[in-house]
Order: sequence, then C-alpha cells, then structure tokens
Amino acid sequence: MGRGFWRDILVVILIVLPTATVSGSQSAAGRSNQEILIQLERDWDQAFHQKDIAFIEKVVADEFIATYDDGARGDRDQELENAATFNKRIDSATLDEFTVKEYGDTAVVWFRKSMTGPMQGRTVTVSVRFVDVFVMRAGRWQCVASQSTRIAD
Repeated sequence: MGRGFWRDILVVILIVLPTATVSGSQSAAGRSNQEILIQLERDWDQAFHQKDIAFIEKVVADEFIATYDDGARGDRDQELENAATFNKRIDSATLDEFTVKEYGDTAVVWFRKSMTGPMQGRTVTVSVRFVDVFVMRAGRWQCVASQSTRIAD
C-alpha cells in the first residue's frame, strides 16, 4: 500500500466526513429534526391515550406550562395527572397540518388534531390546533410550552 492508496483514502474521508456532520438537523438515523418532532408529537399523543406516563415524563420539561383549549393553565404535574386520569373514548385521532420551525436549539411545532368518538349519545369529531415549543436538551427534545385551541364546529 503506497502513498497513493493512503492519499485516496484521505480524500474520501475529507469528502464524506463533512457531509455526514454538516447539519445539526440530522439525527444519527438520518432523520431531520422536523421528522423527529412530528413523530414525537404522534408518540406523545399515543402515550397520552395509553396512559404511558413514563414516556410523557421524558417529553415534558420540568418547567412545562400548558394553556388548554378551555383557557385553563397547567404545569408538568397537571399534564401528567391529565394523562393518568384520561378516560374518554376516542375511536380515532388524526394529527396533521404540521408546520415545524427551528430556531437553534428551540423548535416550534404547529399541528391540528382531530378526534372522533361518542359524545352525548352520538358520534362527533372535535378538532384542536396545537402550538408546542420544544428545547433540545441532552440530545433530546423536551416540550416547555403548549397551547391548544378548539376549532369551532
């Protein structure tokens, strides 16, 4: 193995290495932060319905503040309590209309959630818009603020 071989290896490393590390918006699995945050929102929603408190504890930051669709405010403890005591029947839930904007180690996620289920003896669909603010900490996204607004029927 002569100098030409090692020079060729060095050239390959210098070409490949910057493209592998150039963007902080890529995870080790090659997914963008936008994809990760959208999946995190979907997983959080599923965890809420399944009362997976351990998952939600990892997503919701200690200083988390929520403003709910009825105007009430809650902190991390309230959010965990809401998940633990959730008892409504949801036949289907869809999260869509995602917009994700990144600002350094902070990201804002806007989306719509539509839920269908029984209410007062009939099937209804309720839609809510969310704005969640996430901060990157120790290599993972944590939600520090959330606001939901019910969309008029």
